Amino acid sequence: MSQKTNRVIITCAVTGSIHTPTMSDALPITPDQIAEQAIAAAQAGAAILHLHARDPNDGRPTPDPNVFMQFLPRIKQSCDAVINITTGGSVKMTVEERLAAPLVASPEMCSLNMGSMNFALYPMAAKIQKWKYDWEKNYLLSSDDNIFRNTFRDIEKIYKLLGEGHGTRFEHECYDVGHLYNLAHCIDRGLFKPPVFLQLIFGILGGIGPDMENLTFMKATADKLFGKEYLWSVLGAGRFQMPFATQATMMGGNVRVGLEDSLFIARGKPATSNAEQVSKIRRIIEELGYEIATPADARVMLGLKGADRVQF
Repeated sequence: MSQKTNRVIITCAVTGSIHTPTMSDALPITPDQIAEQAIAAAQAGAAILHLHARDPNDGRPTPDPNVFMQFLPRIKQSCDAVINITTGGSVKMTVEERLAAPLVASPEMCSLNMGSMNFALYPMAAKIQKWKYDWEKNYLLSSDDNIFRNTFRDIEKIYKLLGEGHGTRFEHECYDVGHLYNLAHCIDRGLFKPPVFLQLIFGILGGIGPDMENLTFMKATADKLFGKEYLWSVLGAGRFQMPFATQATMMGGNVRVGLEDSLFIARGKPATSNAEQVSKIRRIIEELGYEIATPADARVMLGLKGADRVQF
């Protein structure tokens, strides 16, 4: 069984690379917007901020460390939240591009996808008639040919460069049950040191479906593979965000919300900000009788190196 605590870590994924600017005026695009929304999410109760960068001119995902550095120092100076930088970036990026910003920033934590997969966004395009930017439509429609590359060699490279090289810990993103076995294999090879932090992801086309029995199955598989040597969190994509986060809380897990994962605050009601989603899940967590973990709590629970050892 996983480690148990009454404190729930809230992760907020602030912008991501899935949604495009046309989909929501609330989606932060510029460094200022990303910083402002990240800080507000931390103030609302997020202990971890999961961050991507976007080209401030048109909102497309960018791996450029110079863009990351326009918001990372500001966030660090304004709140104590753990800053978690993506190594997933975008499925259009090479592994080298995805690593560019983390290797400069040397963060406490990075996301790490635990397997290659189809990663399809193209059904989203059918709902939009008028686009803000020329790149958006093809970005979505072409995703029927996307393979999100995360080979064992890629995973080992990321671990050695960031884990061994920078003391960075990982949010292990598991989009299907096979990804849990991939992680167990890597641990057997000595690549990651327990306790590991799992992010169980449901509802992405190409990954495991958003059925509650799948959550139970993934959790039972994690228990079998990792025993007490892991902590876990849940991400439900789209309209499944709050139901899956609520269920995970009741099962002793942690939660992830944010505009990267869902643009809504309730069925049919667009979210106005990341902080709105954080505030909602915080209310649910506390009404269920749990406490939210502070950034200091999260650092202890996850064995992080501390904000004083990052390079921003």
